[in-house]
Amino acid sequence: MKEVKNVEYGLEKIFEDAQDFLPLMGTDYVEFYVGNAKQAAHFYKTAFGFQSYAYAGLETGLKDRVSYVLKQDKIRLVLTTALNSKSEIGEHVKKHGDGVKIVALWVDDARKSYEETVKRGAKSYMEPVVEKDEHGEVVRAGIYTYGETVHMFVERKNYKGEFLPGFRKWESDYNPPSIGLKYIDHMVGNVGWGEMNTWVKWYEDVMGFVNFLSFDDKQIHTEYSALMSKVMSNGNGRIKFPINEPAKGKKRSQIEEYLDFYEGSGVQHIAIATDDILKTVGELRSKGIEFLSAPPQAYYDDIPNRLGEHMKMMKEDIGELQKLAIMIDADEEGYLLQIFTKPVEDRPTLFFEIIQRMGAKGFGAGNFKALFESIEREQANRGTL
Repeated sequence: MKEVKNVEYGLEKIFEDAQDFLPLMGTDYVEFYVGNAKQAAHFYKTAFGFQSYAYAGLETGLKDRVSYVLKQDKIRLVLTTALNSKSEIGEHVKKHGDGVKIVALWVDDARKSYEETVKRGAKSYMEPVVEKDEHGEVVRAGIYTYGETVHMFVERKNYKGEFLPGFRKWESDYNPPSIGLKYIDHMVGNVGWGEMNTWVKWYEDVMGFVNFLSFDDKQIHTEYSALMSKVMSNGNGRIKFPINEPAKGKKRSQIEEYLDFYEGSGVQHIAIATDDILKTVGELRSKGIEFLSAPPQAYYDDIPNRLGEHMKMMKEDIGELQKLAIMIDADEEGYLLQIFTKPVEDRPTLFFEIIQRMGAKGFGAGNFKALFESIEREQANRGTL
């Protein structure tokens, strides 16, 4: 199965065509609204190898919330919970469960980023605010994207502190070692029936992104369910947001299940890169993280045929990949290795992907059928297929 590029030239030319009015330097942080931030922080430290980084709460002068910041290499997770029943944070968790609220984007000029996107039709979440402490200042401003999800523009060129003004360094005696997670490769959003193209156009018009890969229900389907997906990217290719919507099938797709339990559009999964997926996945399994079941034997037997010339550069042992249920796919640029966790909370919503790219720029289209059949087995176990 091939991933469909929406134009006939290469990815470099596609990214050049992205608008330059919103230069993004990377993902600054991802903020989750959760029911209990202290316990969630312990989970992500223990299971995913994150380190204590920064803290804000009653001790720092906040009265309505508490936030724990975790770090691993270039990844920063912020876990925030409400301190009273009147908080919009608590209402968000009540409706959606634990999930991603803010995808913060690192920019050189937060005011301009806000002005340019609002001028192009974005709904404001937060007007530009200058936050200061003894380490300098940070400018932040936010806009809404799909559902109640927010893109926060963060300008920190004049700040030398640990995280943000209002936070203090979080000292902890418990800091498990890193498991090799490097950076956020991409983040996937699920939207409702018929909404994918609306949000594709929004990212094109408001954010200056381009749609460089598309998959329809003829490509992403099994006997029972289907979905459609388009991948949006900014000009330098550092920010990639695939957008999924459900498609008609015999039974309920994974996207429908997500929308039902999340009660709206939102971030479905976060793909995190590693340089050694065998080591990383082995560590995650040993710490109790559950993954989707492995594809059948025939999938692994067929890897040499599917990889073709890329087999010459492959360093991993197929038997080791099979033992850990890791999947592999290739495109004209190289190959990639990937695996998906089960949902990390009781609602079948948010999950994580672990990915190692060996030159490949795609998203594992050759794995879609095996992946979705595995997801359907989990749905059947939950009685939600």
